[in-house]
Parts: sequence; C-alpha cells; structure tokens
Amino acid sequence: MAARLLANLIVMGGTVLGRAAVQAYRQAIVNANKTGAAQEAVNGIRRASKAMTEQEARQILGINEKSTWEEIIQRYDTMFERNAKNGSFYLQSKVHRAKECLEAVYQKPDIPS
Repeated sequence: MAARLLANLIVMGGTVLGRAAVQAYRQAIVNANKTGAAQEAVNGIRRASKAMTEQEARQILGINEKSTWEEIIQRYDTMFERNAKNGSFYLQSKVHRAKECLEAVYQKPDIPS
C-alpha cells in the first residue's frame, strides 16, 4: 500500500514538474521575442560567420590601398609558403582568405554602362 502511494506521488510530481518546465520554456520564448533577445542572438551568429572585410584582408597581408594586384600576389606567395614550411595552418588559411577577399575586389568585372 505504501509503495503504491509513493509511486503515485512520484508520477504526479513528475507530471506537474514537466508541465511547469514546458510552460516556463514557452514563456521564455515569448519574452525573448518581446525584448529582441532572440533576434540579437541570430544576428550575432550571422555576424560571426560573415566573410573577411577588405580592411582586415589588407592588414593580414600587410598592404595598403595603393598596392597593385602583383604586389598582393607576391606578398601572398611569400606568407603562404612561410606558413606552409614552419607556420600554422590557421595563419595559412587566414592568408588564403585574405587573398580571396582582395581577389574579389581587384578582379571585379568591368560592367559597361
């Protein structure tokens, strides 16, 4: 008899706690949408995954706005090879991404107007 009572009490308590947790979660979602916290989290994720900026690419390769494409390629080759021999894969990939970013800027197709 006592075991049955204890089992019923555990089941009922679990049900009540489960319903309360679901209700609290729903309310948290509503509150996040009201305050914009959910949108801020999504924007933070998007910002983190954005491509490298032109300024960041120039800093990585150590060049300025007046540099020619040939200078960029020369600098890229030097830095990429140095990191391939005794550097890190992370730095090597940053150098490669910087070149890709600047390639998009320098190799824009001329659109006749």
